[in-house]
Amino acid sequence: MQDTGPSVRYRLPPALDFAETYPRVEAAVGFLVDWSAHARAARVVMARADELDGNSYHTLSTTADAIEAEHPLSATLMRRAMIEDSLDGAKSKRYRHAARHLEECQSCDAAIEDHGDAPTHAEFVTALKEKHPRKHGFWRLTNQ
Repeated sequence: MQDTGPSVRYRLPPALDFAETYPRVEAAVGFLVDWSAHARAARVVMARADELDGNSYHTLSTTADAIEAEHPLSATLMRRAMIEDSLDGAKSKRYRHAARHLEECQSCDAAIEDHGDAPTHAEFVTALKEKHPRKHGFWRLTNQ
């Protein structure tokens, strides 16, 4: 029988604290979401958004879906990382997913009260269009 008593509960907060500082941010947020520590995962994303590896598709997509309702800006930043990775790397097989992520970002935008230093959805799309005007395969899949 597995120990699920008080000793496990007392060990969990230090593990969550450690996860917040774990070097691989995708692994950190994935772990935190697995333990239903959504606010902590969102905090890590906000603090370390520039470290997100958009190539960590499964973890970022799953995590964004899990925290979107409570933390739409953090979910948006993870999706933006995946979009940028797909376009920067000319990963045309991922354009369909990137287009869906862009639509999900647009859906979240109305729920974001304060973008802080992050660009609004319109600003992000404008920057994408300036940086990737010739990614016709991607832009055809979007309604932007």
